[in-house]
Amino acid sequence: MNITAIRVHQVDLPLKEGRYSWSNGNFVEVFDSTVVAIETDTGLTGYAECCPLGSAYLPSYARGVRAGLEEIAPKLIGLDPSNLGLVNRTMDAALNGHPYVKAPLDIACWDLLGKASGLPLVTLLGGHAQDEVRLYRAISQEDPETMAKKIAGYKAEGYTKFQLKVGGNADDDIARIRACREILDDTDILVADANTGWTRHEAARVVDAVADLDVYIEQPCPTYDECLSIRRRTAKPFVMDENITGLDMLVRGLADDAFDVINLKISKVGGLSKARTMRDVCLAHGIPMTIEDTWGGDIVTAAIAHLAQSTPSDFVFSATDFNSYGTKTIAANAPNRVNGGMKAPSGLGLGIEPDFETLGAPVLSFGKGA
Repeated sequence: MNITAIRVHQVDLPLKEGRYSWSNGNFVEVFDSTVVAIETDTGLTGYAECCPLGSAYLPSYARGVRAGLEEIAPKLIGLDPSNLGLVNRTMDAALNGHPYVKAPLDIACWDLLGKASGLPLVTLLGGHAQDEVRLYRAISQEDPETMAKKIAGYKAEGYTKFQLKVGGNADDDIARIRACREILDDTDILVADANTGWTRHEAARVVDAVADLDVYIEQPCPTYDECLSIRRRTAKPFVMDENITGLDMLVRGLADDAFDVINLKISKVGGLSKARTMRDVCLAHGIPMTIEDTWGGDIVTAAIAHLAQSTPSDFVFSATDFNSYGTKTIAANAPNRVNGGMKAPSGLGLGIEPDFETLGAPVLSFGKGA
């Protein structure tokens, strides 16, 4: 099996709530997502999707995905997509860094591997380790009363895990955390996610002010060292996200006892190959994970579901059904949330089928027919 062509599609993903807001006044109203199709000489095609969270969240941006694909994609023509090690080494040689650009190419090769072997990705990634994946709901940053009201609405839909977007004014964030914890049941999980938005003194104030509450603290400050400082000042369970950029930072964090949970975002670390390695290291060290991505639609959600469902439930702190946040369907057979949980598609590979009427014609093509 050899790669003959790579097609790239662009699609806008509007939000049901109209806007998604997080720390430092950042927000997105319409996500710009890139869908990749890798064609082979066997007639099989593999698919993947990459959707950065705007341009200010991580060192990634939507147009950067497509610019990076122009650098990498031509180098993959003629390779065997099932040789995932060679594919990843070729990508790393073609473009230094930029893991988010490489992620959809890696995932599309995994999709092809599943189709060629007659297996769903959940099997290739380790096998079904749980019957379903429990989900969290991200609560966009607004005033405390509005955020608490939204949590109550999502509780009625079956969610029991909530990620509260804080990282604004410290006094406002303390009020947000208190208002939202108050309306939850004792068994519900609340994460206060600052998305790097607090300075160290603000983070210190907030963790002290909510010391009496059952709440997780996530990525309070921009740098790893600042977060480690806050980790050592609070007894609250601690989540690291933006600073866990790859296996090197995961190993460093394990050595420093820097977290109780990590957010494992598939595109942030470069695709399923690298995410699986990090997942397995976390399993070996007893570290639960939120298994997710930066954003996306049906195809991203399918990749999340396969990796999460192949991970034992004790180590999946939560996962995300991004396709339920948007108004647009871009693939058939994608996971659907049922009472706060989801399952990986049962078909081969990712198990999804892109809707090309919605995706439209490719904006970039490489290889045969380009």
